[in-house]
Amino acid sequence: MQPQGQSFLQPAAPILFPGEISAAELLATLSEHKGKTLIFAYEGNDVQAGYHVTEVKTAAFQALDCGANYESWHETFIQLWDIPQEDNRRFMPVSKFLAIIGKVAEKVPLDSNAKVTFEVSDGKRAMALYRASSVAIDGDVIRVELTQRPASCKPRDRWLEAQQAEQVSCCKPSASKQPCCG
Repeated sequence: MQPQGQSFLQPAAPILFPGEISAAELLATLSEHKGKTLIFAYEGNDVQAGYHVTEVKTAAFQALDCGANYESWHETFIQLWDIPQEDNRRFMPVSKFLAIIGKVAEKVPLDSNAKVTFEVSDGKRAMALYRASSVAIDGDVIRVELTQRPASCKPRDRWLEAQQAEQVSCCKPSASKQPCCG
């Protein structure tokens, strides 16, 4: 039996995704492992064996960022209630999680390209927002690592991305005899 609040699985080779895992990437990865046990981990600990998926909802956002740029995106929210096990309940199988998402998809359109946000609470503390950052498979267990969803400044993020792209393209070989990255 796992001690409460500790992680019993230390995966050697997690599957990493650039940035964060989209709904499609998460579901595709999980669908390859339907017979395994699904454990979510956040803040250095596994969820408790009694955890529930209490709600799945979608949202379409339209906003202005801090640079007055129009932004729009879709997001899927999966609410996890992190509670102790009852009645010798075990961790949820991947197949049950996929069945829950499938049932939701029958009634609520799910955008496969949507960002996925996990809302996690133990029923006492306020919900905290997380994103799926990696998936690790070890034997019969699949673990989804949740990391805090940080705030960001989209104009600054775009500027940094452009700077990085410019630096990479600047250092590519060119016909010019002038060094550009000197």
